Amino acid sequence: MKHYDYIFAGAGLAALLTAYRMAVSGSFTQKNILLLDPDAKATNDRTWCFWEEGVGEWDSIVYRNWNTAVFANEDFRTELDFDDYHYKMIRGADFYAHVKRELAKYPSILMVQDKVISFNDRGTDVLVKTTESEYTCSKLFNSIYCATLPAMQKKYPVLQQHFIGWHIKTDKSVFNPEVPVFMDFSVPQKGNTRFMYVLPFSETEAIVEYTLFSKDLLPEKEYEQAIADYVQQLGAGGYTIVDKESGSIPMTSYRFWDVNSKNIMHIGSTGGWTKASTGYTFKNASKLSKRLVNFLQKDAPLNTFYKVNRFWFYDLLLLDILASKNEKGGAIFAAMFRKGKAAPVFRFLDEETSFWGDLKVIWSCPKGLFIKALLARLF
Repeated sequence: MKHYDYIFAGAGLAALLTAYRMAVSGSFTQKNILLLDPDAKATNDRTWCFWEEGVGEWDSIVYRNWNTAVFANEDFRTELDFDDYHYKMIRGADFYAHVKRELAKYPSILMVQDKVISFNDRGTDVLVKTTESEYTCSKLFNSIYCATLPAMQKKYPVLQQHFIGWHIKTDKSVFNPEVPVFMDFSVPQKGNTRFMYVLPFSETEAIVEYTLFSKDLLPEKEYEQAIADYVQQLGAGGYTIVDKESGSIPMTSYRFWDVNSKNIMHIGSTGGWTKASTGYTFKNASKLSKRLVNFLQKDAPLNTFYKVNRFWFYDLLLLDILASKNEKGGAIFAAMFRKGKAAPVFRFLDEETSFWGDLKVIWSCPKGLFIKALLARLF
């Protein structure tokens, strides 16, 4: 039974980011690291988008970069002022290739295609069982999502950011390749928080995505009909579907880290690394992986890593509102972006504002909804 210093159960975004940072830090060259995942991470299975000020760490693999976007609902449509921010898109295949090239330089880091079926903290080590083998390790990082954990409790609402997107090529020029559509709430809400999201590559090519922030998923045909209706309204004429993508990202303030142990840490979506109020993952995971690698050099118990901050509570209040009044999501986001100034909102969602900056964003939102949610939590 081979022993490793660190094992990653699952080699998704969070695991690859953390392993990458461990490698390039130079502080783990004497440590044996194993990443286990049944997938080879060789296909373009997803895209990640995030906003960032100026030049960033991942710019060498950014596929598209925009410095403005449109926000719209049934009442208004505005082109957002990003200030120094850029909206960046990374394709999964490019990210995987970049990280794997770097990891390949380190003989102490191994990636194996195998499925983890169980793991157990035995106090002095962790036993990891896969379909093909068994291993032990000093520390385990698990990113295999377990939906039953948040589902078993009622204290924190559990919603999903769920979507289907079409990568299409149209007969007519209908897109502005310089201006994506960040959120378009002009589509029928049907009692939910529903919007269209458009990432344009040219005047005739874009990813058009129908997204909901809600508890329950829809039948596939409902997403696709909404996309078809939206494209028709754009006046696209005929179009070809080049590719499709879909996903369901958990949106919850459930404290995943409470189930961490001394030697096991849950990371990624199963560790609460997704930004609960938006479903965005890449930026949050990038920041947390950097913090984690610095933390590991202290050799502290893994269950001491997480510290709850005020932004966790802000997210909880928004999710409380969306759980009970799901149709109010469009109005909340419209209030944030109505003035067209996106930078303060981006900074707030990145958890980089002062308390005064927090209040300026929060008080732009419908106050009654948040006051009621706060009182319900307090009393």
